[in-house]
Amino acid sequence: MKIKVGDKKIGLFQALKNQKYIFIMAVPFIVWLFIFKYIPIWGWTMGFQDFQPGQPIKWVGLTQFIKLFQEPRFYLTLRNTFVMSILNLVFGTLFAIGFAVFLNEMRFKMYKRVVQTISYLPYFVSWVIVASIFTKMLAISGPINEMLINVKILKEPISFFGKKEYFWALHTGIWLWKSTGWNAIIYLAAIAGINPELYEAATIDGAGRFRKIWNITLPSILPTITVIMIMNIGWLINIGFESQFLLKNYLVIETAEVLDLYVINYGIRLNRYSYGTAIGIFKSLVSIVLVIVANRLAKRARVSYIF
Repeated sequence: MKIKVGDKKIGLFQALKNQKYIFIMAVPFIVWLFIFKYIPIWGWTMGFQDFQPGQPIKWVGLTQFIKLFQEPRFYLTLRNTFVMSILNLVFGTLFAIGFAVFLNEMRFKMYKRVVQTISYLPYFVSWVIVASIFTKMLAISGPINEMLINVKILKEPISFFGKKEYFWALHTGIWLWKSTGWNAIIYLAAIAGINPELYEAATIDGAGRFRKIWNITLPSILPTITVIMIMNIGWLINIGFESQFLLKNYLVIETAEVLDLYVINYGIRLNRYSYGTAIGIFKSLVSIVLVIVANRLAKRARVSYIF
């Protein structure tokens, strides 16, 4: 078997020998991937059983999936999962790109570094702390309500976390505050790789700052944006549950409960392990379909991609 390296073709074993240190460094990751990602797939068999600890294995075929699609609560949590994921994806991408461009346009390097550092910090703060901060700030007697009343925007305080119609917007805003700085890193790296001669040529042609951003910066990082979007679309249904679990209450549960919370509440807590496994299989299949569809759309749009 021949592998093309540059303009030459060499044998597979020769390529492995020439890059042996790279492969050695990859071994721990490959082992981790095999142990924690591939071996657990065997557990999918539980989704086709009526599993109970200590009881004989009872195969039930697609019964768990039939129950899943007959459960109205499942569709409610599926809706919440997709809505919050799409909001995070769309606004998260726009804010991260905008923030990266904003930082790139800063002329004072010291101020730029300070802003970058501060923007990264929320990402490393636990969701427990973040939820505690915002629930207190947005409480009926919290500082946000007091400020809005003092400036005559509100006549009486609002229970922000007591109205289900507010939850999606609140969750998206808090998520943006926490993740925008960190998500902007890769876009900053892509911007740093743009040939500066392009900006010099644009300056000679009389282009202003905004024209350079629109005609040089954004088109140059478009392949990076596309790849990240494809990867993130695959995770639309895997939004997690930490933020929703910590921010929700019984008043907003109808819009706050997502699939992972549904698995915990109606699968694990009720000893319905096979039912929970069926949901996990469904999520994995949906993720695969979403990645394939996103990649096909990128191809049709004739955008540079790596898949």
